[in-house]
Amino acid sequence: MADVTASTNGNGIPATGLVEGPRGAKPKRTFSRGNIFLYGTLIVVAVYYALPLWVMVVTSLKGMPEIRMGNIFAPPVEITFQPWVKAWAEACTGINCDGLSRGFWNSVRILVPSVVLSIAVASVNGYALSNWKFKGSEVFFTILMLGAFIPYQVMIYPIVILLREMGLYGTLWGLVLVHTIFGMPILTLLFRNYFTSIPMDLFKAARVDGAGFWGIYFRVMVPMALPIFVVAMILQVTGIWNDFLFGVIYTKPEIYPMTVQLNNIVNSVQGVKEYNVNMAATLLTGLVPLTIYFVSGKLFVRGIAAGAVKG
Repeated sequence: MADVTASTNGNGIPATGLVEGPRGAKPKRTFSRGNIFLYGTLIVVAVYYALPLWVMVVTSLKGMPEIRMGNIFAPPVEITFQPWVKAWAEACTGINCDGLSRGFWNSVRILVPSVVLSIAVASVNGYALSNWKFKGSEVFFTILMLGAFIPYQVMIYPIVILLREMGLYGTLWGLVLVHTIFGMPILTLLFRNYFTSIPMDLFKAARVDGAGFWGIYFRVMVPMALPIFVVAMILQVTGIWNDFLFGVIYTKPEIYPMTVQLNNIVNSVQGVKEYNVNMAATLLTGLVPLTIYFVSGKLFVRGIAAGAVKG
């Protein structure tokens, strides 16, 4: 085949008179009507949610004389961390005046075993329901799903009776058991949907190689399920750490979690109302779930997209 070379004139334009047009997508206008509406809406929503947080932070860093001046949105003229110190170690949460420190460690002692147990059991449930079909598996899964839609308030009194008969009422392990059971339905659904999305060929190949139930779970499923484990961890940490109802019902003052002590600080009717201490206590209570979410936020989104909408 002969080479065909297009001649050009003195201006570098092909002799045929055809000029090659620009390539690529047509550039979009920066200030189009759609962009203005989109970013305007996002800014309004961001301000709506950020403004209360701003008020909490600046109030917690002010002294009471400055707070009484009335400008709640202004940054502190003189920053002080005394409200944070008092909220952590000195504020009265009932008959005790040791701040939120005791409640923090109670919450940690409740949170860690509750999260570990609920995720471990739910992941095995989801794995079994997705890969090991057994007689009655669908009935079992249906019962679990029904449990996710039963209001907590309906079960409060029956659980009190059960924990009393088991000798766990008013103990940390009783509350751990409650959180583990109530986290089971939704976590099982998440793990089941995620494991269903994993190619079945991997499961069959492991079976051919002689792997059993636990071998496939630990060597195949768990290494591939990091995103959904992060999702389950964030959901459980947020739900358990922020729980107030179960904490105030199933424990006693000596082992109240942090949220119950926060309620006692904020709703105290004795002495002067110290709004800076209240705000500092509220921020201290929310630091744990916020930290975990920001550290593992990307995995949270991946896990939700992979496990929550498939099945």
